[in-house]
Amino acid sequence: MSFRRALALAACGLAGGSVLFSAVVVGKQPGRGSDTDPRQGSSSATVPPGSAAPPAAAAPPGLLLLPPSASCPPAPGWIERPAANSGYWDSNWDRREPLALINLKKKNEETGEEELSSRLNHFKAKATRHIFLIRHSQYNLDGRADKDRTLTPLGREQAELTGKRLASLGIKFDQIIHSSMTRATETTEIISKHLPGVKKVSTDLLREGAPIEPDPPVSHWKPEAVYYEDGARIEAAFRNFIHRADVKQEEDSYEIFVCHANVIRYIVCRALQFPPEGWLRMSLNNGSITHLVIRPNGRVALRTLGDTGFMPPDKITRT
Repeated sequence: MSFRRALALAACGLAGGSVLFSAVVVGKQPGRGSDTDPRQGSSSATVPPGSAAPPAAAAPPGLLLLPPSASCPPAPGWIERPAANSGYWDSNWDRREPLALINLKKKNEETGEEELSSRLNHFKAKATRHIFLIRHSQYNLDGRADKDRTLTPLGREQAELTGKRLASLGIKFDQIIHSSMTRATETTEIISKHLPGVKKVSTDLLREGAPIEPDPPVSHWKPEAVYYEDGARIEAAFRNFIHRADVKQEEDSYEIFVCHANVIRYIVCRALQFPPEGWLRMSLNNGSITHLVIRPNGRVALRTLGDTGFMPPDKITRT
């Protein structure tokens, strides 16, 4: 007698259209002549009017019933979930897809599709953006205030090594955007010595924080208000800095962002349209380099994640 297999699927809508599937295999088909043989099926019998509906059938032996999608944790308000029937990749993730930039109500009825095609070309990006996300170097964990959390001597060595590594790439960087926190600012000052002439911009958006409640959860509890406040700000940083090139940009750009582990991990998840709740599953060393590439068509690729291969082993830390 052949075996029958049943596949139970449970799906939770996650950021970027990703879907989590769980599958279980059930046991053998009941023997021939059994009162549960599907060929003798009685499940289609009609319930007489006025009669109570029969209780729901129990799960077949060996079948694990998975929770409904309603059991998935609700997403914070600042995270936009794609429609359930959308594809795995949202091509308009940065709201810069050419078709989304055109007011279709003003379409020229006489020229029709030719007019639309011409207008679409006008809104297409032409350049590629290279985003280098640098985690700050090791800092003094005993400092009570941000101004006291300065880089350690080892941290300053790490920043020197990171600066030398970036300079060795032979790239003409356009700018360095850094978190306004002390450890990120000091890391930027050391790195910039190896990249003379590159302008520096400070921003509060890239300050460290708790972007979203991680899954699986962490052992140390944080009130929801922390994620509510920090998460909205870090999401604003993502929307403000991580997107395809402006249509006016003619040449590829190379930008450095010096910030923090939580911010970088969240940005990577969002840019790749992975579940943002998984940010804590990654680990980043101090002074590490993460390289994201955003193509004109909006496709995103991760070239490197947390690279510190340019540092001697005794210089590598994760504090």
